[in-house]
Amino acid sequence: MLSRRGPILIVMSLILAAAAAWFALEYMKSLEAKKEATPGTVPVAIAAMDIPFGTKVEARHVGMIQMLEGTAPKGNFPSAAEVEGKVARDSIMQGEILLAPQFTAEGEGSTLATVITENMRAVSIRVNDVVGVAGFLLPGNRVDVVSAYRDGTQTRSETIVQNVKVLAVDQTASTEKNEPVVVRAVTLEVTPDDAEKLALAAERGAIQLALRNPADDRVAMRGSLPLPPAASPIQVAAEPVKTSPVKAKPRVRIGPPPPDTSVTVIRGTSVGKEVAPKGEG
Repeated sequence: MLSRRGPILIVMSLILAAAAAWFALEYMKSLEAKKEATPGTVPVAIAAMDIPFGTKVEARHVGMIQMLEGTAPKGNFPSAAEVEGKVARDSIMQGEILLAPQFTAEGEGSTLATVITENMRAVSIRVNDVVGVAGFLLPGNRVDVVSAYRDGTQTRSETIVQNVKVLAVDQTASTEKNEPVVVRAVTLEVTPDDAEKLALAAERGAIQLALRNPADDRVAMRGSLPLPPAASPIQVAAEPVKTSPVKAKPRVRIGPPPPDTSVTVIRGTSVGKEVAPKGEG
């Protein structure tokens, strides 16, 4: 009897072991399926610090984060090496995801030439502490250019170009400071047509820069405006002086002088004249 139980127990043990192995295998397959269903992460380059406009990117400027696969924006850099050596076309804030349109490849020539937008031109104009908005102009700001000139006997003002980017102040295309700096020249990014307008305005009269709010990108339709005629600070309307009419004097006709009616009388040695009485002939 015992000899028969042994093989039965062995067979049952093998069946139970096989069942346990099968359940374990199915459980491992389910875990693997869940893992595959969960999206993975990908590395994305971000700015480790503020990157000013025109700055050549170095390793210290770049940090890496992990984002869910499929959620990273298009044009991102999966590694720091891919963005190092490029030049920033805009000012980038710390923590911002680095994207390809924000950079340009470093080429031959100056750094400024690499950040000029395609089909645009860089034009420098001479300024002083007043024209340069008291030194508050910095690369990346946007300005309007106003021209004042003489037109015959009148002084006129005209907005030449609007909402143009400041590429550089003096010989600085980037700055990490936000303090006013007095400059002598400002380089603007304009279209070829606007470059001609600026050159003509500089020769015709004075140029003034007007600093814009970064959030204001409206372009107003404006023409040439004449300066109003000069007037005293306080104008008082003079009351008309009341004058009484002058009466003309009557004209008096003057006739010929009356005939002389006197006679000469000689008495001895004295000679005199006497008027003859009326009625005597």
